Amino acid sequence: MALVLGVDSSTQSTKAVLVDADDGTVIEQRSAPHPAGTEVDPRAWLEAFDAATAGLLDRAAAVAVGGQQHGMVALDAAGEPVRDALLWNDTRSAAAAEALIAEMGGPQACADAIGSVLVASFTSSKLRWLRDHEPDNAARVAEVLLPHDYVSRHLAAPGTAAFTDRGDASGTGYFATAAGEWRPDLAKAALGHEPALPAVVAPGAVAAQTPTGQVVAAGTGDNMGAALGLDLRPGDVLVSIGTSGVASTVSRSPIADGTGTVTGFADATGGFLPMVTTMNAAGILDLQARWLGVDHDELAMLALQAPAGAHGVTLLPYYGGERTPNRPGATGTWAGLTPRTTRADLARAAFEALLCSLADGVDALLSATGDEPQRVMLVGGATRSPAVRTLAPAVLGRSVLLPPAGEYVARGAARQAAWALSGAAEPPDWPLADTETLDATPAPAVRTAYAALRDRV
Repeated sequence: MALVLGVDSSTQSTKAVLVDADDGTVIEQRSAPHPAGTEVDPRAWLEAFDAATAGLLDRAAAVAVGGQQHGMVALDAAGEPVRDALLWNDTRSAAAAEALIAEMGGPQACADAIGSVLVASFTSSKLRWLRDHEPDNAARVAEVLLPHDYVSRHLAAPGTAAFTDRGDASGTGYFATAAGEWRPDLAKAALGHEPALPAVVAPGAVAAQTPTGQVVAAGTGDNMGAALGLDLRPGDVLVSIGTSGVASTVSRSPIADGTGTVTGFADATGGFLPMVTTMNAAGILDLQARWLGVDHDELAMLALQAPAGAHGVTLLPYYGGERTPNRPGATGTWAGLTPRTTRADLARAAFEALLCSLADGVDALLSATGDEPQRVMLVGGATRSPAVRTLAPAVLGRSVLLPPAGEYVARGAARQAAWALSGAAEPPDWPLADTETLDATPAPAVRTAYAALRDRV
């Protein structure tokens, strides 16, 4: 039995899963935490990788890394970080994104060039911020990597040049997604000089070897990894509730949405991954639980005691700014509070706000692609909540499939590793068993109240 290792170097932690290459059965898994914050010394990710993969890596015939998208890992000529990495959720580069869009000729020209309209999350926006605010550091930058590129090179044999895949590259802001090639001129425009960029490895190809000869696949971005781990197909919509909220689908044609609502990423298989992303997701529930002085189980129980619409209480949950809609300076807004408002109403409003925000994302995704979904799948840590499971089909207005709990980014990385190991034309077929179907009576009035607040704030 050949084993492969899939690694998810995410915002909060590194998760590693050792998997049977033939059928995707998880043999063993481990994790290690990352430092908190929106800027992090990237060497901490290497320490977490070593801790999470200890005892697993040496048992694997192949390995791949999925990682948080967009983050800026700026290295000097010696390969050392010139500063802490800026993560996807660091919004200081919002003005830089606007400046770069204007220089490219406006939002639609930007989308035509790279597949997406830049926001603060994109790497190029962070490079421009670096140029303008830390010019001495910017001048020292010789190479720019994404988080998963940085971790992947760590496990490859010494002297291996950096590598990436088209999926994660499509979130940089200097990659022509439809053509599948770097735009070094855009990286130069952002930073002020042209940095070295990693080689783009073809889907399913071997990218490198470890010092002991194990196959290393290209790796990919976290959202691309999750799509691969769940075997997302055209007609499927994946809704993920984690640190960020994501609605994505697989397409064989590129997207160039000049409104900026839908980002036109590439996927890890040679197709495309149109996506809508929110910055505020599971954290909405974390805050609400803290403010009400309850744990997440009690928060769910409270929410299910209140009726749909929470007796008129509505929350716009843009606590840390928001990416969709693009409101980096926004804050959270509550409406409809009265002396009769209960703790249950406040809990219910938080869950409804989270799901309405994601439902807006699904609607935007379907509008951009012109497709009616065949399946809507729901994943992420927040799906453990009974309130999320109960309310999701009501707010989304359709049946929802709930796959079994799992580390799907790491599973996708493992599937990519197995694909590279096999040398086959397609990734291996790994069945996904025990998927649950969630149904509820649609609650359109909740969406209407949320939209009214969203549009007037």
